Amino acid sequence: MNKKNLLFVIPSLSAGGGEKSLVNLLTQIDYEKYHVDLFLLNHEGLFMEFLPRQVNILPLPDLYKLFTLPFSQSIKELMKKGMFSVAMSRMLFTFRNRTISDISKREQYTWKYIAKSLNNLEKRYDAAIGFLEKTSTYFCVEKVNANKKIGWVHIDYDKLGMDPNFDIHYFENLNSIVTVSEECAKIFSNRFPNQQNKVEVIYNVVSPKVIKHMASQGATDLFDRKQNETILLTVGRLHYQKGLELAIASCRKVIDLGYNIRWYVIGEGEEREKLSRLIKEYNLEHHFILLGLKANPYPYIKQADIYAQTSRFEGKSIALDEAMILGKPILVTNYSTAKDQIQHGKTGVIVEMNAEDVAKGIEKLILDKELRDTLTERLSKVELGTEKEIEKLYKIL
Repeated sequence: MNKKNLLFVIPSLSAGGGEKSLVNLLTQIDYEKYHVDLFLLNHEGLFMEFLPRQVNILPLPDLYKLFTLPFSQSIKELMKKGMFSVAMSRMLFTFRNRTISDISKREQYTWKYIAKSLNNLEKRYDAAIGFLEKTSTYFCVEKVNANKKIGWVHIDYDKLGMDPNFDIHYFENLNSIVTVSEECAKIFSNRFPNQQNKVEVIYNVVSPKVIKHMASQGATDLFDRKQNETILLTVGRLHYQKGLELAIASCRKVIDLGYNIRWYVIGEGEEREKLSRLIKEYNLEHHFILLGLKANPYPYIKQADIYAQTSRFEGKSIALDEAMILGKPILVTNYSTAKDQIQHGKTGVIVEMNAEDVAKGIEKLILDKELRDTLTERLSKVELGTEKEIEKLYKIL
C-alpha cells in the first residue's frame, strides 16, 4: 500500500499549547499509512526531543538562514550574493516590525517580506496542514503544492487582534479549517460566515497514560513547601492572552487576607520583564515565582494544591486538560471558551475576570477541603483521553 504524504507546518516547537498539541498528535499517527514531513522556521525548542523518530524534519532553506541573521550581517550577505530584492525585504521586515505595535498584526503584515526568502517546496503532498494561525497557514497556501490544504485555529479568533481582511484570502484557499472546540468553531464561523462549511472540530490530543507516567518522575517536593503553605500553579506563555498581571494582583489580595500561598508559573515569553517589575511592585518576590520553561511540567502540576488559570481568552487549553487528568482542584477565569472544559462547581471553579473574584475563588478553595476533594473525585471519573481525535483527522484526509 502506498503511504500518503503529509506535511505539517509550524514556526517552531519552542513552547506553547499549539506546539505541544502538534507533538501529541504526531505521536498518534499511523506511520504504516502516512509519511510525515515537518517544516519549521526554527529547529530549536523545548518539544523537539519529543517528536516521534518517524517524522522527517525538512531542512531550513539557505536563503531563509541568511534572512534571519542579525540585521547588518543579513543585509551584507544578501547584497554580496546579489539578492537585492531580498535585502530590501529584510530592511522592510525590520522597519515594519518596529512600527507595528500589535504582535498579531505584525506577524500578518510582515509575512510578505519573509516569504521572499522562502521558495516553494518541490515535493507534492497529499495534504498540507498549517498547524497554527498566521504564518503556518500562509506558508501552506503560498509555498506548498498539495491536493488538500488544511488550516488549524487554536484560539478564539476575535480575541487575538488579527486583521480578518488579511486572513480571508488564505482561508478561501484552504479545503478544511480545524478548530479545537465548539465555541472556537462558532466564533470563527460568525467572523467568516462564507467559510463555515469548511470548519471541523478536532480536540487537542492528550494522553492520560503518558501524562500520569511523566508526573511520577522527578523530585518528591519540587516546591520546598513551608508549613501551612498552599501551592498554586499556572502553566502558560508569559503573554497578554494569559492575564498573568491579574494573577499577580490576586496573589497580593490573597496574602493580604492572611493566607500563606506561593504561586508558581511555568512558561516563558515576551512579558517576562513587565511581569517581573509587577511582582516587585507588589512585593511578591517570595510568593509569585516565574519558573521559566520545564520540559516536564507534570510533576509540578501533580504536587501543586490548586491549578489556576487567569486567561483573557483561550481556544481549548491543553494545560487545563492536563491539570484535570492529574485531578487538581482548578480555578479559571470566565473567558469565552472556559465552559467548554470546566463545569462550575463540578470539575472546577469559574470566576469573573477581576482580582477580587479570583482572590475570593482561591480563598474558597483553600478553606473548603470538601470542595477540593469533590472536584478531584469527579475528575477521576471523567473520560479525559482524546487519543481517538486522530480518527477525525484521518476522515478529513
